[in-house]
Amino acid sequence: MKDIKIYYGSSTGTTQEIAGRIADKLGLGKDCIKDVSNLTKEDAEKADVLLLGSSTWGSGDLQDDWYSGMDTLKTANLDGKVIALFGCGDSQSFGDTFCSALGNIYNALKDSGATFVGFMPTDGYDYSDSEAVINGQFVGLALDESNEPEKTDERIDKWMSELKLYL
Repeated sequence: MKDIKIYYGSSTGTTQEIAGRIADKLGLGKDCIKDVSNLTKEDAEKADVLLLGSSTWGSGDLQDDWYSGMDTLKTANLDGKVIALFGCGDSQSFGDTFCSALGNIYNALKDSGATFVGFMPTDGYDYSDSEAVINGQFVGLALDESNEPEKTDERIDKWMSELKLYL
């Protein structure tokens, strides 16, 4: 089995809880889930697959712990790694920056040599704009626990079915 690590940044606990749900669905132990503030270059380089999650804050900003996490990932050799993104946003209150943190992570790492997987359709979402949409798709799993928690499990399952080929 491939070495899969889940790194998340979570201020309110929502993205952390989603990371746990994803790990459970993949049958991974809790030791595979880590706060991105604890990410080291060595850990990133050892993993085969990185599942990276962030909530979106302010005007489409990363969750605070992600700034040091991004610095770490930018120094790591990610060539040949598989990366999939997931994140939480609020499509009602922040519809113009919904889940934009995912786009920030993608744009910062897209030339790293890693293969990004898990792009998802935007169908069924109600938002006006997002940095996480590239070529008409979200660059990862976009979730809205504030307004659409009843859609979360179905969205996670659909995303994971896209990832199965790479896990």
